[in-house]
Amino acid sequence: MAETARTPVAGPPPASRGQSGRAAAQRRLVRLRRALHRVPETGLHLPRTQELVLGALSGLGLRITTGRRLSSVTAVVEGTRPGPTVLLRADMDALPVAEPGTPPGSAVRAPMHACGHDLHTAMLVGAAHELLHRRDEVRGSVVLMFQPGEEEGAGARLMIEEGVLEAAGAPPVAAYALHVASAALPCGVVASRPGTLMASSDTIKVTVHGRGGHGSVPHSALDPVPVVCETVLALQSMVTRRFDVFDPVIVTVGSIHAGEVANVIPATAGYEATARSFTPKARGSLREEALRTIRGVAEAHGLTADVRWEEGYPPTVNDPAETDFAASVARGLLGADRFVDLSRPVSSSEDFSYVAERVPSAYLLLGACPSDRDPDTAPYNHSAQASFDDSVLADGAALLAELAVSRLAGTVPAVG
Repeated sequence: MAETARTPVAGPPPASRGQSGRAAAQRRLVRLRRALHRVPETGLHLPRTQELVLGALSGLGLRITTGRRLSSVTAVVEGTRPGPTVLLRADMDALPVAEPGTPPGSAVRAPMHACGHDLHTAMLVGAAHELLHRRDEVRGSVVLMFQPGEEEGAGARLMIEEGVLEAAGAPPVAAYALHVASAALPCGVVASRPGTLMASSDTIKVTVHGRGGHGSVPHSALDPVPVVCETVLALQSMVTRRFDVFDPVIVTVGSIHAGEVANVIPATAGYEATARSFTPKARGSLREEALRTIRGVAEAHGLTADVRWEEGYPPTVNDPAETDFAASVARGLLGADRFVDLSRPVSSSEDFSYVAERVPSAYLLLGACPSDRDPDTAPYNHSAQASFDDSVLADGAALLAELAVSRLAGTVPAVG
């Protein structure tokens, strides 16, 4: 990781404690979040986003490094007393989604921060200021991981390869992250569960090879189109007949492509699908069964199928002890009614899973549904209509900071 030059531009001062301090922090974080929202960037290279983060952290005396292969920022908060290391992570990238109308908060229509990563980034900056204000309570070090490329590119894996887990000199004993939700949870409510929280996400790319011909004489060709259709349906039957309903898998075909005109049988046809599972066993079986099903159906019709399985993110698995600890911290800081236990995993995926494979971790969800929307019907993350309530920023920042301080101290705030 490359050491950055420390700029003389001062960032906003650390928040003071109490209600007035929280309100001042909230105002600063709203300004930062809106600045981030105006410059959405996708993928691994986020130069404008990185510049804003570096500016917000400048003048604080942090040990800051940036990535070589991606626009990451790693900052280390060192406490006044020695101790272990805790990692806090925020993803920073946007989505290739067009924001509807003329958005007041963005300088461009697309891409768009439709997943709330601009809130995550602002919250982690806020946590940095809170940790510095409470530095005497920090018994060790806190690594702040500002990560590009969560939506695509496996930025977390690249940051690990570039040394984020060794940034403080010792590997973290625990890692935490949170993700805002524009629907499903009431605003300000935190949720999580021990064990698998999110699914793995892999991609199946299929090309069926036949023999082209004229649509008026299909018997003289080997038509790949009906074979593609049959394999799509066979995959759905496979899901319900080859897998335990209590260890589920999901296969969704999102793109089908074949031919260009109505009266010509194409020589090839194909599709792409997402494959999701919640355990390593089901993930391995899904790959094996999907490939066998697709190739078998094609062979039964006298055609061949090229099938590529592209491995994506593994399941995001919460460490039970760290999740119980994080739940206790959230209840103590925010109130007993502000944390709920999820009864089952969610089928989205996350590259924080790469951190969780190496460090005992807890990943939390934070409701950010605007007050004028019903969480049960509001557009969810990734929708162009998704909207997030800035009122959660200060609480999110305080929660991240408290997780680090309490974990290093071995204490949990009492429930108020």
